[in-house]
Amino acid sequence: MNVSTVGLESSPVATALAGLRANEARYFKNKYDHAFTTEPAAKAKKAIEWVHAILEKERGIVIESRPLEATAFQVENIRIAYVFYESGLSINVMYTIDDPKKRAVGFKLSDGMEIPGELADRFKFARQKSKLAGTIRGSFFVIKGEY
Repeated sequence: MNVSTVGLESSPVATALAGLRANEARYFKNKYDHAFTTEPAAKAKKAIEWVHAILEKERGIVIESRPLEATAFQVENIRIAYVFYESGLSINVMYTIDDPKKRAVGFKLSDGMEIPGELADRFKFARQKSKLAGTIRGSFFVIKGEY
């Protein structure tokens, strides 16, 4: 399968990050029949601000890497946002509108990147294999507030 690195070229792990993005796209197509598309960070400011506000308010986390691509959409009763960073980090928010117990922030690390300093001491990362993205390391936390 040919995975596009468009929008992610400045990342030192661009190919792995593109695989991670393609892996998410496949998931949403298979599970919700949703066409997962991202746009340049400059055009996706609202999505990025929402994700960053949740990180800051919930855990005091400020991501140091530059956002490259992002998206926000809703499937069924879930608001979803993704931000893909230059470092190879991907952050997603799954925010179930009518069920406060089903809201979380997920972190995924592209194959070949180090754990970012702002996350290293705070989260344990589990590994999963992906045909599109190689080895993905992931973690998450449950959102407690309203956003």
